[in-house]
Amino acid sequence: MLQAVLNGSRPADAHPALPVLARHLARDARAVARLGISSVHVHPRGPDAEETLDPVHVGDAVALIRADVPGMEIGVTTGRWIQPDPRKRIEAVLAWGRLGVGKPDVCSVNVHEKGWVDVCHAAASVGIGVELGVWTSGDAVTLRQNGVPPSTVRVLAESTVSDPETAVAEAVRILRALGSLPVPVLLHGEEDGAWPVLEYALRMGIDTRIGFEDVLVRPDGWLATGNDDLAKAALAIRV
Repeated sequence: MLQAVLNGSRPADAHPALPVLARHLARDARAVARLGISSVHVHPRGPDAEETLDPVHVGDAVALIRADVPGMEIGVTTGRWIQPDPRKRIEAVLAWGRLGVGKPDVCSVNVHEKGWVDVCHAAASVGIGVELGVWTSGDAVTLRQNGVPPSTVRVLAESTVSDPETAVAEAVRILRALGSLPVPVLLHGEEDGAWPVLEYALRMGIDTRIGFEDVLVRPDGWLATGNDDLAKAALAIRV
């Protein structure tokens, strides 16, 4: 599987084509769907263009994407940097369960963040799947000790090392620490490490992802024109 990650935590001025408004997220979701991509991950924004877990804005973004691309798996973040209080993150996730067509299919929950197990339980209680973010081999050990929550649809193995010379090695360390899991693993890198890790994932037959959240440039170093441009470049890689 190739997932498209459309905007992430990047500031609105990080790239001229970065989708911030809900209608722009829907536009980009429609563009990558034309390429055969069936899963997107987005960070909804409020009127100030800042990331938010507010059900009003999350629901708007998800509903617009769903209207434009029925059948697309739509994931959102629960990042601690957006809401440091785990109780308020849980309240937000529970509220998402009442959003109807604006309810996300999945949400990402980072294992290193306080309260992650309870956030997973909250998501499961309202029928939202979980993508578990594992950023280090230490996170992988934590996950193995706690066990994979039953609501988990995949584990995101995230090599946060941006150095292209070492990003793949870090990815391998995380995968080894994870060991055998009852759910699929999606492996990805970021910035200069994004393309080397993506190519490694393709070689190994592991799910991966691409989009402005992870990288702004194509493999040839040129600035991408959009999320669909990055997706085309990823789909063109043959290993």
